[in-house]
Amino acid sequence: MSAKHFINDPTHLVTSALHSLTITNPSLAFDPANKIIYRRPEPQTSTPARVSVVSGGGAGHEPSFAAMVGRGMLSAAVSGTIFASPSSEQIRAGVQSRVDTTAGVLVTVMNYTGDVLNFGVAVEKARAAGVDVEMVVVGDDVGVGREKAGKVGRRGIAGTVLVHKISGALAARGASLADVAKVARLTAANLVSVGASLEHVHVPGRAAPDAASDEVLKVGEVELGMGIHNEPGSGRAKVELPEMVKRMLAQLLDQEDKDRAFVKVDSNEVVLMINNLGGVSVLELAGITAEVAGQLEKTYGIRPVRVISGTFMTSLNGLGFSITLLNVVNTDIGGPGMIELLDDPAEVTGWSAPISKETWEAKNTAERTGDAETSGSAEASGLTWDAGVATAALTEGLRRVIAAEPEITKYDTIVGDGDCGTGLKRGAEAVLKQISQTPLTQDPAVSLASIIPVVEMTMDGTSGALFSIFLNALLHSLRSLPSGPMTPKSWGTALARSVEALGKYTPARPGDRTLVDALAPFVDGLVEGGDLAEAARKARAGAEGTKGMLPGLGRSVYVGGEGYTKVPDPGAWGLAVFFEGLAGKE
Repeated sequence: MSAKHFINDPTHLVTSALHSLTITNPSLAFDPANKIIYRRPEPQTSTPARVSVVSGGGAGHEPSFAAMVGRGMLSAAVSGTIFASPSSEQIRAGVQSRVDTTAGVLVTVMNYTGDVLNFGVAVEKARAAGVDVEMVVVGDDVGVGREKAGKVGRRGIAGTVLVHKISGALAARGASLADVAKVARLTAANLVSVGASLEHVHVPGRAAPDAASDEVLKVGEVELGMGIHNEPGSGRAKVELPEMVKRMLAQLLDQEDKDRAFVKVDSNEVVLMINNLGGVSVLELAGITAEVAGQLEKTYGIRPVRVISGTFMTSLNGLGFSITLLNVVNTDIGGPGMIELLDDPAEVTGWSAPISKETWEAKNTAERTGDAETSGSAEASGLTWDAGVATAALTEGLRRVIAAEPEITKYDTIVGDGDCGTGLKRGAEAVLKQISQTPLTQDPAVSLASIIPVVEMTMDGTSGALFSIFLNALLHSLRSLPSGPMTPKSWGTALARSVEALGKYTPARPGDRTLVDALAPFVDGLVEGGDLAEAARKARAGAEGTKGMLPGLGRSVYVGGEGYTKVPDPGAWGLAVFFEGLAGKE
């Protein structure tokens, strides 16, 4: 694993990389505040509006997604920090303000908890604002089977690029949103992918792992089924390329393996894509492509109608590759088929398509500016509370979260990717700054409305998405309560409705080892007894109970090992700490 980089500041790295796309493709513009790459608006013509296709995810997977923005593919891409989902507010800005919404918007997202939640929040907000939007979640990885993946389902990896290409081409042809979404889902349902790597990757700005740790593969070892965030797959082995490819193809195609037989690849037309995870040389990738194609024909009698080999979705400089098979089926829309759409031109730098002479010479400098407004946030609700008492309680809760960051980070380093503590601290510090500059009012709904954007803009990843959904739902719940002073009971009622709303976007329930294990007992405690201190005690007990609990959701599912038996869930612990501060418990 190489820990050497030319740019060691991850924030500068992501921003400069996104900016570079406007240099290499003059049809693109960059919104740095929201880390969005989008197509510049073209001069008004009589051509009917086209469906916009928006995607995105954590940085580190380039050229996905930003370098696939352009005519014939994506309309915009929203980037998070390295390996972390963009926030729901970034995505909302992209969907509502950086693309043409006239003909509707298709949002495609890979199946990772933080991405699904954050994109889900943005989609719901866009719908509420009157935008016709559909969301398609892509899960194509077979490296983790049904039993281990559980509720999480298949991870999204390189096959997602084919969904983007096919749906983008169909949108460019003028198809309706319903048809574009239908074909995107059909493509996703007929994809299988699996990866392998000789090394984990190092994220710029992070400390290098101990050479003796499990993060470092031994010489000659390969991680089969490795995900695009360093997650393990089906296991490690010491095998040469032919045997490695044999095992990978078996995971993709063996119908006897019921744990992984997600798609029966039996079409007369099959597309093969070999994807470089970032660190394989062009020469070696060509050798890998030949090995895969040879085994496909010899062992399975499959001669792909299209073979696409290159760098499409990376894991930074990952020394590995992935194999994707698309089972081509009839689109049933009375128009072009999947192969025709795959062959259509795409003016993007990430799909080996040259930028046309006409685009360069047009020297288009138009930009989209402004933002769609969120209505009703400042409206009085008729509810009241003691703003001074609320400020003191909230301040204490946030300060305790900040103080607990090292402890939470330690836990998340063992069972996650190490960013939970810093994410919670970043959000807590931002809210503290907000309430010091804009004091809470006597109306709890108006006060909450001023805090929500701060949380959405400063907290990314899974926790940020969960908090955003929950707080937006809480605001809606508060506005539905009868006017009058807030009581612990009325807070319990509003919070219970918010938990119910959260359940629509995540299958997480008590017992899945997530922050819900602290949140649910806290809300139940308020509903049952109306006592804040007792509710905080129940939240702490719930968080402590996650120690030794087998993870049912989140990245802990893929981490493996015995870490979950040693520490509680980091998110649940951080939330319990906050509730104790809120209640003034020592």
